[in-house]
Amino acid sequence: MEKHKINDLFGKPVTVVNIGLGSMAQSIRDQDVPVVDLDWKPPAEGVKRLMVTKAGIDIDAANDEAVKRIKAGRPVLVGMGVAKDVIPGMHSRMFLHAGPPVTWERMCGPTRGAVMGALIYEGIAKDEAEAEKMAAGGEIEFSPCHHHHAVGPMAGVVSPSMPVFILENKAFGNKAYCTQNEGLGKVLRYGGMGPEVYARLKWMETVLYPVLSRALETLPEGIDIKSLIAQALHMGDECHNRNRAATSLLLRAFGPALARTSQNNEDLARVIEFIDRNDHFFLNLSMPAGKAMLEPAEGIPGCSLVTVMARNGTDIGIRVSAMPERWFTAPAGIVKGLYFPGFGEEDANPDIGDSTITETAGFGGFAMAAAPAITKFVGGTPELAKQTTLEMYEITAGEHDGFTIPVLNFRGTPLGMDIRKVVETGILPQINTGIAHKKPGVGGIGAGILRAPMACFKEAFDAFETL
Repeated sequence: MEKHKINDLFGKPVTVVNIGLGSMAQSIRDQDVPVVDLDWKPPAEGVKRLMVTKAGIDIDAANDEAVKRIKAGRPVLVGMGVAKDVIPGMHSRMFLHAGPPVTWERMCGPTRGAVMGALIYEGIAKDEAEAEKMAAGGEIEFSPCHHHHAVGPMAGVVSPSMPVFILENKAFGNKAYCTQNEGLGKVLRYGGMGPEVYARLKWMETVLYPVLSRALETLPEGIDIKSLIAQALHMGDECHNRNRAATSLLLRAFGPALARTSQNNEDLARVIEFIDRNDHFFLNLSMPAGKAMLEPAEGIPGCSLVTVMARNGTDIGIRVSAMPERWFTAPAGIVKGLYFPGFGEEDANPDIGDSTITETAGFGGFAMAAAPAITKFVGGTPELAKQTTLEMYEITAGEHDGFTIPVLNFRGTPLGMDIRKVVETGILPQINTGIAHKKPGVGGIGAGILRAPMACFKEAFDAFETL
């Protein structure tokens, strides 16, 4: 007997969203109708529905203004430079790191490994023992990337001599910075140490950086990174853990300028090969693009939207528009995911990196519906990817009309995490991320997904109530 199909008014098949128990939709599933189970729960008991601050500011109006500013942002890759020369406030003895502030004593293994490796790369320390002694002895000043308009993937360590991309938000004039992406495995950003790590970094400093920088100097309009993100979302990327299409688009945008400015064909070939073989290369552009778009939304009185969400491998922290200088932190979570051969969850460091700036800016894990193939890398199913995005609409203030998702009929991505909605619904932001080994020196061991913890959102909500 043929099963009954459920169609809309135009006769097209529909997808049913179930917000109750899974068993409630079983009869629908029995009719071969797609069902998305929404992880929903009633508002937490005793949580106030805040509409106006104590100072009398309309919160929704403030949030609308923040969403408007983020959507209006236009991050463009305008140039490159050496970290200590271009990043505001940085100096020759300052090392930046991912996430909220953390001391050496509380740093996780990957961050310690990245700091020690960077000291050796810089020539400040001759070996790991000396590097550890210097880092523990207070000879280096540590500061979060986010305190300097910068972002760093995983450990996020930026040392003084590292080349960085410079992105400018052409709509507002603010700039953001990020290093070049090394790739996966035993790399500094995952806490990897060793001769091959330092050799790669030196090649990136002495060959990759000059080749890219020369090419950029011939592009007076720069490279529109927002446009590349928008295109990549239509090509199967979400621009956090899947950047295959975006990296290809970037290489295409660079191509003619690279050829015209080439001083050595072998160097040019190696640069093209390096980018082509590193699908994550674009991550270090999507991240500062997110940062550049979000910064104009900071400091709006009465705005309850998250403008920073970042992890240092020990803590996760968020910052809220109305309280732009204050971190609200909780212990970093454990990632559930897929591991490289020979590694498992017992080897994993807690969640780490500034890359959640992508989710905060309305793509990344919030746009997983655009990138069903990402589940082959981080775990889960294509249906989970779609369900994740649908769920994130429940905790956001708007939709990004510049970033759209084909499978959702080109609906804009969820934009503007609202601490009120997170606390009221109990729905936590979904993150997809890489996984670093918990010991210094090993590097990346996999990738996966997890939820941000409620504790930092509740702390922010309680503070917001007093404004």
